[in-house]
Amino acid sequence: METVNIHEAKTHLSRLMEKVSKGESFIIAKAGKPIGKLVPLEEADTPKKRRIGFMKGEIIIPDDFDTMMADEIEEMFYGNPDKSKD
Repeated sequence: METVNIHEAKTHLSRLMEKVSKGESFIIAKAGKPIGKLVPLEEADTPKKRRIGFMKGEIIIPDDFDTMMADEIEEMFYGNPDKSKD
């Protein structure tokens, strides 16, 4: 691992960061004594992307899905017209 003095690190930070992005590491020293370490970050675990259609064939949607229970819903809003005649 290469040791770079702090003045050189400040002067050539862009060049050092380019090398770090390619996987290299550096020790930064002041007056010959190591004071820090410049290392590449490990890639964070990215959440898995959701897959569309991963349950295909597992769920069956009835053909009348859009009108299911329409009579019951209508009754909740308007009541049962057959019972009001009694």
